[in-house]
Amino acid sequence: MAEEIINRVANSKLKVIDLEDYYPDGKRILFDIKDWLLKGLVLREKEFRASVLGHDWSQYKDCYVALHCSTEAIVPDWAYMLITIQLNNFAKKVVIGNLDHLESILFASIISNLNIRLYEDMPVIIKGCSHKPVPSNAMVMLTERLQPVAKSIMFGEACSSVPLYKRT
Repeated sequence: MAEEIINRVANSKLKVIDLEDYYPDGKRILFDIKDWLLKGLVLREKEFRASVLGHDWSQYKDCYVALHCSTEAIVPDWAYMLITIQLNNFAKKVVIGNLDHLESILFASIISNLNIRLYEDMPVIIKGCSHKPVPSNAMVMLTERLQPVAKSIMFGEACSSVPLYKRT
């Protein structure tokens, strides 16, 4: 008679964190302000303000927006702030930068709000493969938060993980 197969992973204290589970739902939009600049390079305050006031901001409802300028224009901070004031009525989050920066900002907030006490003195695996754009920076931020409390930190899957840290 064959011995029963025992799933040691399921019976272990191992905690798996999949950052994909925390991925905030909502459309991501890269908002380029170059079209509101003279020849894409010069910001004229009066025309810029008119563009901001005349724009339909409701299309950004429940979206995450990254503001940027794709040209080499020097854009004053107040210009991004003026756009943000309009977007705040609709968007979930507004940042200056590209979409990767937006994801990093979103995950920085998520990770800083994680209850890391759940992982105190536990072996932890940070799951690596995901179908959603979880930034590498999020993995680093999570590792930074977990190291003071976790017994060990690994990367990957329970069946195939890379050991990263073990408290001695």
